Amino acid sequence: MSDWAGIAWLFVLLAANAFFVAAEFAVISARRSQIEPLAEAGRSSAKTALWAMEHATLMLATTQLGITVCSLLILNVSEPAIHHLLEYPLALTGLPGEAITAIAFVITLLLVSYLHVVFGEMVPKNLSFSVPDRAVLLLAPPLVFFGRLVRPVIVALNATANLVLRTFGVQPKEEATSTYTLDEVATIVSQSTREGVLRDGTGALSATFEFTTRKVKDVAVNLADLISLPESATPTDVEKAVTRHGFSRYALVSGAGELTGYIHLKDVLDLDGDASTGQGSHAEPIPAKRIRQLVSIFEGTDLEDALATMRRSGAHLARSFTASGVTTGVLFLEDIIEELVGEVQDATRRL
Repeated sequence: MSDWAGIAWLFVLLAANAFFVAAEFAVISARRSQIEPLAEAGRSSAKTALWAMEHATLMLATTQLGITVCSLLILNVSEPAIHHLLEYPLALTGLPGEAITAIAFVITLLLVSYLHVVFGEMVPKNLSFSVPDRAVLLLAPPLVFFGRLVRPVIVALNATANLVLRTFGVQPKEEATSTYTLDEVATIVSQSTREGVLRDGTGALSATFEFTTRKVKDVAVNLADLISLPESATPTDVEKAVTRHGFSRYALVSGAGELTGYIHLKDVLDLDGDASTGQGSHAEPIPAKRIRQLVSIFEGTDLEDALATMRRSGAHLARSFTASGVTTGVLFLEDIIEELVGEVQDATRRL
């Protein structure tokens, strides 16, 4: 092979090395959520990209094989060519042959290392990090094709690597991580807010993360602070309570101090009678069929689980209790919602 052919092969091998490096980082960095819609729309490159992301260890083994082979060939093909080309001008200096050989080798090593690191490694890596979704769509199809050509070698190498991992008690993973933990999402939101690319003016996002750590006991109203009505309350009593306190829902308490249910203002509005004089049905205890049932939720329950329970039952109020079954307070659906979206005012409440 001539020296100039060796130089030409240097650039070909650098391009091949850059391809494998870019493909490696694209498979790892691409977001599955951005590729799946394209695959569902029938785009073949997106389907191939998803397959590559789901078989990340095989794809990484393929890229590592390609990078290693290219690096070895660059050293063996380009070094002699550049070395020979440098010997001619260096010979004009009159230096001894051993010195010329040493100087040519050092210059060749520095030049090839520079080209390999910058154009074969850093440029393609940074490119894939900058546009991972576009890069994986472009690079995954040829990478998968190459991987299938050398599949026996890749499978053998991957099996050996997995065996070594299992020996040290590490379970290998096939797919690149495409989900985030709650703490990771909170960090992303916090960083994005500081950088000005995300606005959380209402604090709803931050409240969502805090919401997942809250318990029923953190939000429930203690019995001592609860505005309640006796279980024998009349519609007139409900309307007076609404006039005085402005709330539309009231827990009902028995003579023994036990919660027996709750009543909503609209449950008594259609009863016959005169609210102003307390005559007719308005002077009689609220019918049992009008009283709503409370759901019981352990005070250590996560607030999001309590919300799901109340939504399933359709209850606006819930009784919170300790591990020993002692009632500690009442959980209002309104208070749970406030943990997510901020202050919520009862439509009937007087400010």
